[in-house]
Amino acid sequence: MDIVKYLEGVKASIGGLETAMLIKFADLLTNAFENDKTVFVVGNGGSAANASHFAQDLSKGVFLNKSTNKRFKALSLTDNNSYITAIANDNGYDKIFSTQLSVFSKPSDLLICISGSGNSSNIIEAVKYAKQNNIFVIGVTGYDGGMLKKEANFSVHVPLDEMCTVESIHSVIFHLIILELRERLTKEPFSGL
Repeated sequence: MDIVKYLEGVKASIGGLETAMLIKFADLLTNAFENDKTVFVVGNGGSAANASHFAQDLSKGVFLNKSTNKRFKALSLTDNNSYITAIANDNGYDKIFSTQLSVFSKPSDLLICISGSGNSSNIIEAVKYAKQNNIFVIGVTGYDGGMLKKEANFSVHVPLDEMCTVESIHSVIFHLIILELRERLTKEPFSGL
């Protein structure tokens, strides 16, 4: 592998992200916060780790140590192993997220689905449930976006055909969004880099 070429490709991919897409993503999350909606985040494998990290950052990282009574209500549905495995065992792995949504979500909540391929059956089942129950879906994808990009209400797309790199850029996007939300909601300007 040519390390220099890889890093140049990553820089180009990050540099090619559409600013309008990222602003809209932050707008949708700001709206969810202001209207007291719950944000659910789902994914598989590396995207499950990103889901868990992003939900934690929304709930804790936006406000850091500020004492505030209001924070993002954000949950990763990838984190309750006993519940996930019970659903998978009894109802099938494709139902692990949609079943949790049926228990925890309300109409007008927000669902963020992270999938490199955009074709994971459990993600698509969650999207179907969400759309039938007035839950807004944000799809975060790679490759050609798959079914998720087509079915989501809004898409954050990284058009690369290499899973590790897609997941890495998703992580960069999520951290950028956290910093943007922190600046918007706490009025603390970003002072890094």
